Amino acid sequence: MILLGFFGLNLAWGASFVTPPTPYTQDTLQFYSTNDAYGEFSNFAAFPIFLNDEWWPTSEHYFQAHKYTDPDLIKWVQSAPTAFEAAQRGRDQTVPKRADWVQVKEGFMRQAVTDKFRRYTRLAELLLSTGQAHLIEHTKNDCEWADCGDGTGQNKLGLLLESVRDSLPAEIPISNYRVH
Repeated sequence: MILLGFFGLNLAWGASFVTPPTPYTQDTLQFYSTNDAYGEFSNFAAFPIFLNDEWWPTSEHYFQAHKYTDPDLIKWVQSAPTAFEAAQRGRDQTVPKRADWVQVKEGFMRQAVTDKFRRYTRLAELLLSTGQAHLIEHTKNDCEWADCGDGTGQNKLGLLLESVRDSLPAEIPISNYRVH
């Protein structure tokens, strides 16, 4: 792994567990922890993204920061030392969120996830290797972006990943700005 110092953070590039891009043949694929297979699909996986002319340590940092419109609050979340801390800052109930968050949040998530999987060739290859499997973020901690741990959740992240997968070209390279 490569340590990223340009954020002033001690982030390991990638996920704790590196999943090889071998063809996945099951109908469904569950993911959640960056310490497990397919942890690269998590927004907590340390793959920096570049959006709005800025680097973001993870897609989680980008998503959580955009719950706010105040530039100082956005920077506060962006500078969080971990994705977990970025999530905590974005979920802070004492700090008012942007008024239109419900209307715009899926757009911010789509931007972050799309950039992540187009920027890193190995992530694109891994996502494509899942074939037509139904992707499920499996955790009881989230019923909107994941499956509630029991399949009753909306699984918006899994569905978004399937959409991004469908938009990727069948052959890599993905873009001319990718990081290998």
